Amino acid sequence: MASREELSGFLAAVERRAFKQAVFALRDDESALDAVQDAMMKLAEKYAGRPAEEFPMLFQRILQNVIRDAFRRRKVRSTWTTLLSVFGGGDEDEDHDPLDTLAVDDPSDLGRTPEQNLEQSEIMALIEKEISRLPARQREAFLMRYWEEMDIAETASVMGCSEGSVKTHCSRATHALASALKLRGIKL
Repeated sequence: MASREELSGFLAAVERRAFKQAVFALRDDESALDAVQDAMMKLAEKYAGRPAEEFPMLFQRILQNVIRDAFRRRKVRSTWTTLLSVFGGGDEDEDHDPLDTLAVDDPSDLGRTPEQNLEQSEIMALIEKEISRLPARQREAFLMRYWEEMDIAETASVMGCSEGSVKTHCSRATHALASALKLRGIKL
């Protein structure tokens, strides 16, 4: 049985990575934030009594299901919006929140020059862009294996596929990322 502190600590630790994972899948910050919050709430409501070592697997499975549900909702909304757009007209103004543009200070930036920080942020932006271009299953396997540091068996369990499929997806993803970054002159 996990304590409240263990659950809270797990959620705080996984928050940023889960958000990035959802952004890569959904390609929309607001939808990604909603997905991560939904996944966190479901974990807290339904599985808080489980042992803390089960949280990573449970959370990944919940997050993937929430992302799939978001895709389904988006498809249904898109269908109805397209069908009903004939009756409407005019564009709606988008609300812009200036706080969304503020950067959060990262403690890992300490001790580096501004040039190093800029170079690293540009490289990370390129990597994130290339990750978002990967096919969904490759991206999912890559993020779970290398960002979430899940082993092959855990990743296969969460993705609902064989371990061989996880290895294939990861291999293809790393080769695609390496070649895309090499074309841009980046060696990691």
